[in-house]
Amino acid sequence: MLLVAAFGAGAWYLLQTDQPFWAKPTAAPEQAARVVVPAAKPAVERAGKAVALKPGKPSTVAGPAAQPARGYVAVAAAKPAPSVAVKFQAPNTYPRQPGSWLDAQVALARRGYSCGSIDGVFGTQTAWAWHAFQSEEGLAETNCLDEQTCVALPLDAAPTARVTVTAADLARLQPLSTTWLGKSEQSALDYETLLELVAERARAHPALLRKLNPDFDWDHAQAGAVVTVPAAARTAPRAKAASLHVQLAERILQARDGEGRLIAHFPVSIARKVEKRPVGELHVVVVAPNPNYTFDPDVFPESAEAQELGRKLVVPPGPNNPVGLAWVGLDRPGYGIHGTPNPEQVGRTESHGCFRLANWDALTLLDLVWAGLPVYVEP
Repeated sequence: MLLVAAFGAGAWYLLQTDQPFWAKPTAAPEQAARVVVPAAKPAVERAGKAVALKPGKPSTVAGPAAQPARGYVAVAAAKPAPSVAVKFQAPNTYPRQPGSWLDAQVALARRGYSCGSIDGVFGTQTAWAWHAFQSEEGLAETNCLDEQTCVALPLDAAPTARVTVTAADLARLQPLSTTWLGKSEQSALDYETLLELVAERARAHPALLRKLNPDFDWDHAQAGAVVTVPAAARTAPRAKAASLHVQLAERILQARDGEGRLIAHFPVSIARKVEKRPVGELHVVVVAPNPNYTFDPDVFPESAEAQELGRKLVVPPGPNNPVGLAWVGLDRPGYGIHGTPNPEQVGRTESHGCFRLANWDALTLLDLVWAGLPVYVEP
């Protein structure tokens, strides 16, 4: 009888618990998962090591940040905060909160906050876009997928989509000459590879596309092939810009309306030489989509070919044109805001004086600007 009673008591105990006694306790999906915010600086887990981030400043971490468990949102803050409860979310139900940096980058891009090339990694450009959104929404600036920001930035549809390669896509691919003279003799400076074409259309980093499509042969694709890409198409701008603001130190360009509200945020490249970075008020004088480019040897003293040519050349339009798919000329000779054939390099100090955007951001800017628009360049 004593053995029967003991066995019955043990069975009753197991029925009252969610897990067997030998398992470590974890939060069940339908229960609230409690994540304690550390009082110290937030950190990003990378390769098993914690990398400290300064509160309110962009991260320069060169690798992917740790992602929360599927269906959960990681919680941290730039300043000490009390612990918060994070609710379980079905990952394929929309709207839902971002559960990864890929989700967050897509959600930001849809609202006009560009992270540059979408790569699923929390880097400097993503940090500035993340902080810009938080500032505009009156939220604390953090370097993580905190609950308050994720609630304010829901995904209204899936973060990725499937697109089909067409015969027209493949027909437009062509080699790009390596010389200025050769470029000037081409009919257009179009995409060289299918990977380049799809990446630019999807606002994506080529490395992300390879990761999303691990078995896809980009060099031998046929018409009708289907690939997965970020679904980051931006909604139409709600208004024309009343002013543009270039912040040199942060390497960002922002468009604001007449009430000072942020309309669009872009990463931007600036001049390599400090003396070629104009500071103060400029104005837009011309807006040109799909422009050609006049190559002036005097602007490229470092180019041996330029010095040998000794004459100007007109380079045809196209995404691989030196000014990309858009030109916004300013009232300082030789200066403008334009696209670039190398979107992965945006955000660096590499230009001869102009402000470079990814082609997709330059095209968005065309919808916002007008002749006479003030452009404030700040240190």
